[in-house]
Amino acid sequence: MLAPVAVRTPTLALTSDRWAGLLPEGGDVQVKLELFQQSGSFKARGAFLGISRLDAEQRRAGVVAASGGNHALAVAWAARAAGVSALITMPRATDPVRLEGCRAMGAEIILCDTMGQAFETMDQIAAEQGRALMHPYEGESMVLGSAVLGAEYQAQVPDREVFVVPVGGGGLISGMACAIKQLNPTAEFIGIEPTGADSLTRSLAAGQPVRLERVDSIADSLSAPLAMPYSFSVAQAYVDETLVMDDAELVQGMRVYQDVLRLTAEPACAASLAAIMGPLQARLAGRKVGIIACGSNIGLPRFRTLTEG
Repeated sequence: MLAPVAVRTPTLALTSDRWAGLLPEGGDVQVKLELFQQSGSFKARGAFLGISRLDAEQRRAGVVAASGGNHALAVAWAARAAGVSALITMPRATDPVRLEGCRAMGAEIILCDTMGQAFETMDQIAAEQGRALMHPYEGESMVLGSAVLGAEYQAQVPDREVFVVPVGGGGLISGMACAIKQLNPTAEFIGIEPTGADSLTRSLAAGQPVRLERVDSIADSLSAPLAMPYSFSVAQAYVDETLVMDDAELVQGMRVYQDVLRLTAEPACAASLAAIMGPLQARLAGRKVGIIACGSNIGLPRFRTLTEG
């Protein structure tokens, strides 16, 4: 189903001399470039699967989603491809590039003060208007989309020992870990969250999904206000550990992607790289590591504000 529409994104070995001194010593690092996926992020697979499963009545009613950007763009893309109406709730602080991208694909946007309010508005619209809820990380379709990504990654680079994966709500890492560990049972999975949006870390510690009282991070694509039962249960079963990082460390990852690969990465996209250059660098020395550039929908003004400030 996905093969005709999804991009089989490339992997890249980070072996250039320009990486000298930045990566784990003696390590072998591969990055999967999901920023080249449809709609600019890994979210496209799950959004397409979710909309493809709608029945005729649901298609007539349309879909609703909440997102800080990448999921919004993925739903707008998938809905347009399916001829389905899309309504998306987004924080007012969302990068204008993302808002314009959604509108260009025909989606209607409702702006909210916070991400938490965007989620509440999404739920309200689904109940009142009968629109199918396209949750950004909860449910079978989103986790399955990430599982397809994981199986593809494993087929491309079958010898990875450790995967370091950005975490927002947990849909990406749960799907990837579930799929890859079926094929490579000894693989380790380390999730990376911002300190101001660490819902999965807190949930794993509590043994159940946790809602954050406040979300505060520049990584809007990783700023999920709560963990959800389905994606949490999969993550709990397959994710080995999580690590929280400051926004300043994510910005450094953004700078390095730009300096070395000339990739304009958003904070979420840079999270894996920032982790292996920083707190995980010594620990991953000599190991075969897989990271992911999960998406990069960021305008140049915001990129410059974050990296030059």
